[in-house]
Amino acid sequence: MTVEELEQIAESVRLENAKYDHEIHVCMDLACASQGADKLRDELVKAAEAAGKNVLVRRTGCMGPCSSGPLVRVDPEETLYAHVKAKHAEAIVASLGSLPVPELQCDLSSHFDKQVRVVLENAGHIDPEKIDEYIACEGYKALMTALIEMTPAGVIHRITESRLRGRGGGGYPTGLKWSTVAKASGDQKYIVCNGDEGDPGAFMDRSVMEGDPHRVIEGMAIAAYGVGANKGFIYVRAEYPVAVARLTMAIREARRRGLLGSNIGGTTFNFDVEIRLGAGAFVCGEETALLASIEGRRGTPKPRPPYPAVSGLWGKPTLINNVETYANIAPIIRNGGKWFADMGSERSKGTKVFALTGKITNTGLVEVPMGIKLREIIEEIGGGVPDGHTFKAVQTGGPSGGCIPAEMLDVGVSYDALMAMGSIMGSGGMIVMDDTSCMVNVARFFIEFCMTESCGKCIPCRAGTAQMYTLLSKICDGTASMDDLELLEDLCSTVKEASLCGLGQTAPNPVLSTLKYFRNEYIEHIAHKRCPAGVCTMKPQEVLA
Repeated sequence: MTVEELEQIAESVRLENAKYDHEIHVCMDLACASQGADKLRDELVKAAEAAGKNVLVRRTGCMGPCSSGPLVRVDPEETLYAHVKAKHAEAIVASLGSLPVPELQCDLSSHFDKQVRVVLENAGHIDPEKIDEYIACEGYKALMTALIEMTPAGVIHRITESRLRGRGGGGYPTGLKWSTVAKASGDQKYIVCNGDEGDPGAFMDRSVMEGDPHRVIEGMAIAAYGVGANKGFIYVRAEYPVAVARLTMAIREARRRGLLGSNIGGTTFNFDVEIRLGAGAFVCGEETALLASIEGRRGTPKPRPPYPAVSGLWGKPTLINNVETYANIAPIIRNGGKWFADMGSERSKGTKVFALTGKITNTGLVEVPMGIKLREIIEEIGGGVPDGHTFKAVQTGGPSGGCIPAEMLDVGVSYDALMAMGSIMGSGGMIVMDDTSCMVNVARFFIEFCMTESCGKCIPCRAGTAQMYTLLSKICDGTASMDDLELLEDLCSTVKEASLCGLGQTAPNPVLSTLKYFRNEYIEHIAHKRCPAGVCTMKPQEVLA
């Protein structure tokens, strides 16, 4: 596949699309698919054929506002319809070229206006199962640019210049990690994509893999060229069957087009990708545990150093980045490192994809520039807390993140700012809680998750999280004393400092942050045997005592 052949494919797609008077895009992401988007698409095709209208009905990945699904967008008018059912197909087709269907039309301008789409630029615009549509949106152009016009060192320089930080949670500088792997000695190097997304309420990586799989593959190929690798693995949990199917199809199509395999782009660069399925162990999101799982061993972490960049898969230098990190690579190569670095805050550049869930009006996938205020995300993009309730806290960073109170909403979102507030960026989960949420119970929920998902290899995590869960349960039951609260705080410190990997080291964050900002709720449970939110049921004998 050459640059000229890519352009010929893109032009062919553009000419084919120009034959249609209208394009109807149907969101087929999990949220919309679960509400009948498949049947809706079929009915739209039938309605267009019956009406004799020249219409292209296209399946797409996630459009964003999942709570409004199934979603349909009509082009060129850019009319967006929400909560569309199969029974509405005839009305939508009949309205083409005239006035929109009023009862279905929705205005989500406030949801989209403050978003900046880099990772999600193709979301809702292309069919993820058709490589030609990806190519028509400048797909694989960055890979060809890198192979033909840039040296491997030049690729790494551009990524370093962008100041992209890893989107898997740790925020390690991507360019620095790539340069470390490039400098590592060895006759074999590997590229690994961490698609093991296990945070409760998180679906960012899943949506990217399902909605734009070639973008991930292209990013991996560029990374492989930069660091000198010829083999890649995508580690994705088996609970994501649609992502697995679309990645499998994308890899097959890329090979058929000569974009994976030998002598890519007519050059001497060789690179291929395989998929490895995870069994759903949360700890396998940790780098060393993930590598052990790929090798066919039990997924447990091991001490570092040596780091995977020096000794990873089968003892060879290995580059590990997550899905969102690789999805940023192609646009950075196309547009330049400075273009990316001009977005975001001082130490957190570019954009970040969040899965906005919980007690919020517009749940779904959002992509915002780093540095945006939490208030803007929750009140403007998310539409605020529904049903007359008031905002109480937002939990970022998954089960290892912290709960941020209302008085901190005007803080800009960045790696450093979130850490200073007792939370973390994580992979991008953002769960909103209102006045009906008990913060002690919330802490217990996340500690239970960490306790269950602990691999058990180190005692601080294995025994510490279990004991923390027991103490939190006593507080929720109204059977705890102030001594128990003191012991809980001591345990948080021990688990955080002594655990082997990031799971245990960050597991206490939900407890520590709720103790910091909502300590009064713990006191109410212990001293007054009362849950302010009315969530916890106190044991009658303790209340009487």
